[in-house]
Amino acid sequence: MIRVAINGYGTVGKRVADAVAAQPDMEIVGVSKTKPSFEAYIAKKRGFPLYIADPAKRAAFEKLGLPVAGSVAEMVARADVVVDATPGGVGKDNKNLYEKARVKAIFQGGEDHEVAGFSFCSDCNYTLALGRQFVRVVSCNTTGLCRIINTLDKEYGIAKVRAVMVRRASDPGEVKKGPVDAVVLDPVTVPSHHGPDVQTVLAHIPISTMAMIVPTTFMHMHAIQIELKKDGKKERILELIEKHPRMGLVKGGLGIKSTAELKEYALDLGRPRGDLWESCIFADSVAVQGKDVSFFQAIHQEADIVVENVDAIRAMVGNVKDPEESVRMTNESLGFVAI
Repeated sequence: MIRVAINGYGTVGKRVADAVAAQPDMEIVGVSKTKPSFEAYIAKKRGFPLYIADPAKRAAFEKLGLPVAGSVAEMVARADVVVDATPGGVGKDNKNLYEKARVKAIFQGGEDHEVAGFSFCSDCNYTLALGRQFVRVVSCNTTGLCRIINTLDKEYGIAKVRAVMVRRASDPGEVKKGPVDAVVLDPVTVPSHHGPDVQTVLAHIPISTMAMIVPTTFMHMHAIQIELKKDGKKERILELIEKHPRMGLVKGGLGIKSTAELKEYALDLGRPRGDLWESCIFADSVAVQGKDVSFFQAIHQEADIVVENVDAIRAMVGNVKDPEESVRMTNESLGFVAI
């Protein structure tokens, strides 16, 4: 069994912990929190040993009935792989701890590429992650972009990608972020960070990206235009999307025209937390004119990187060398059938 520690049991960490716990070849040795919270109670309910960043806060946890197993350093020492799900920028500071413990570690997209020196997407470069000590799972938006870009590139070749990201303002549980009544350019300059981030995985893809933040919490929406190297066919592109284990085709007959309806659909399907691990591409939006392809895709910011983290663990340990096998194992263990 691969022993996995989750450093940072928040929005991403708690989802990764549940996904890891569902895998037949993995176990959770511990999760960490900086202060008592409802998520710490969830960790206790799940049976995950709880470790804390500051040992001086042990009494505050135990006063609330939250037993503390030890410090983060002690948790790391028990692990084969640490998934660092701390807030962006914190993982860089944690790297020294992982290096001293000689443990493998996965960082999230909030860290710079240089922190790990390798950016990961199961669909694109799984085999290049085999045996690595450090890996960075790219952000939710970059993951969604990489999946469809890589798929169309293998089929047709890609001359150029242009994408606009309409980003959610915050996760649903965050109450201190805005905007409340504004559309914020993020950034004003072009490209946004998403294009260069895609190129950390798919270096050969010419891509330009723009981004803005809007007052919603559900999901991100992408408006994507791709110039292929060969004429495309809509029927074939829809087939490729529908066959892909990490892309979901939102069919017109479902009556879904918004991220809110898409999230409601996920809840009705019985998905844990209403999570959508797949990139959700709207079938009716797919337009093909010769080499030009356009479509909308929705990205669940809290979820699509969860399955990527699980695959990254296997690749780094090297017990499953075939990316398709890892994806199959991850998806089946979660009961994940694309929409």
